[in-house]
Amino acid sequence: MSTLFLAQDPAADELLRTDPLALLIGMLLDQQIPLEKAFIGPYLLAGRLGTPRLDAAAIADHDPEEFARIFSTVPAIHRFPAAMAERTQKLCRVLLDDFDGDPASVWTAATSGADLVKRVGTLPGFGKAKAQIFTALLGKQFGVRPTGWRAAAGDFGPAGTYRSVADIVDAGSLGKVRDFKKKMKAAAKSANA
Repeated sequence: MSTLFLAQDPAADELLRTDPLALLIGMLLDQQIPLEKAFIGPYLLAGRLGTPRLDAAAIADHDPEEFARIFSTVPAIHRFPAAMAERTQKLCRVLLDDFDGDPASVWTAATSGADLVKRVGTLPGFGKAKAQIFTALLGKQFGVRPTGWRAAAGDFGPAGTYRSVADIVDAGSLGKVRDFKKKMKAAAKSANA
């Protein structure tokens, strides 16, 4: 696998590449903030927790008020630190309860692309589109390609579409994804006008 270009910080991207929980949390945080801020979030969280890798049990069992404070410390990990701290703890609780505490098993145990989207979609904060984007990210950049993964990823599966984080590998592809999102927002705004 090549290096990632999501957090746009080499150390943060390396954590995303090597720590499945960091990758899931980065994807969870990717809403209502710039994507690089979302994907650097797990790296900031690990630093504030004083650990080189994130641990689902430690996060799920962390005191909720203290965990919200960790998210809120300037610079805040997310625009909505308390809500996203709570959602991160819920994600980790589901990983413990439903996936034996092994974040990677969300995808390594998937029997097909459709099963992968379904498994990801059971996680807190992962609706259908986010589950499809994450499936596309796993397939395109991590080599996780169960049968039918591209079809299951919907519009995010085809190569060269530049629709989501799944397609970002460098500054050029980042610009193409941002252009696509701007066009989609403009189209939605004009449809609602």
